[in-house]
Amino acid sequence: MLVYLIRRSVILVLSVLIAAAVLFLLLRLLPGDPANALVSVGADPEQIEAARQQVGSDLPVSEQFVRFVSSLARFDFGNSFISGAPVLAEIGKRLTVTVPLTLLAFILAIVIALPLGIIAAVKQDRWYGILLSVVSQLGIAVPVFWIGILLVAVFAVNLRLFPSGGFPSRGWTNAPAAFHALVLPVITIALVMSSSLIRYVRSATQDVLGSDYLRTARALGSGFSEALIRHGIRNGAVPVISILGIELASTLLGAVVVERVFSLPGLGSMLLLGIEQRDYPNVQGVLFISTLLVLLVGFAADIAQRLIDPRLRSRATGAKA
Repeated sequence: MLVYLIRRSVILVLSVLIAAAVLFLLLRLLPGDPANALVSVGADPEQIEAARQQVGSDLPVSEQFVRFVSSLARFDFGNSFISGAPVLAEIGKRLTVTVPLTLLAFILAIVIALPLGIIAAVKQDRWYGILLSVVSQLGIAVPVFWIGILLVAVFAVNLRLFPSGGFPSRGWTNAPAAFHALVLPVITIALVMSSSLIRYVRSATQDVLGSDYLRTARALGSGFSEALIRHGIRNGAVPVISILGIELASTLLGAVVVERVFSLPGLGSMLLLGIEQRDYPNVQGVLFISTLLVLLVGFAADIAQRLIDPRLRSRATGAKA
């Protein structure tokens, strides 16, 4: 396990370096010069050149890349072209909205999907098992922004139970108001995520139901529920964990849509504003942090799979031998 952990950590570091290189190239492929964000229309050549020196776009691409990577290694994303505020401090402030939004939605989706997915598999020949499968398929097809708008119309406009958008200016120092503001966004993401997870849980449970070890446990005298809980859940959890990692990562990246619908000051709105204003430090900072979080989620999912399933650990040991 230790050898795998070291090898996986090396892969993580290499992935971060490759992601940084790709991010650098993509930003440089965008039309225009980053210095244009610092100068007004009709600026003379001297002003443009001074702006290029300020942002470093006058340097050779190789030197720009070295500076870029060294800055990322120090977690120094510079200052915003527009506001002049440190990018890292602004990202930290925005993460206090995006991370709780994503994690709360993730937890709620698991709470919904696990029991419903198991029921859909165990009772697949009953009408409610079939109904759960159909509803999960429909949930995947419905756009997340449409669900958000529908929830706003029902619970914010008509019933006036929750705010239609925004976040408290005091942030989490006013925790009740902060949680209140996140209720509808969290439910919006959780409904879409749970629709996808129900399918995977159902499929994993069906594989468990047809397995030899479950039939053996039943033949040795264990009841169906006991055999499913003691032997089935752990084995079925292995493929589901990898899906959970993918879902969490995609939700983190896709939060931009929900944040836009509910006017939340998270990473998504910061990214969109940075693109609109051509604020390159903000854009590259948000993209790098988002990529880093996605890679860390994948790393955690891989480790969790091997902690749960000893067969993966023994397979890795056998491959080494």
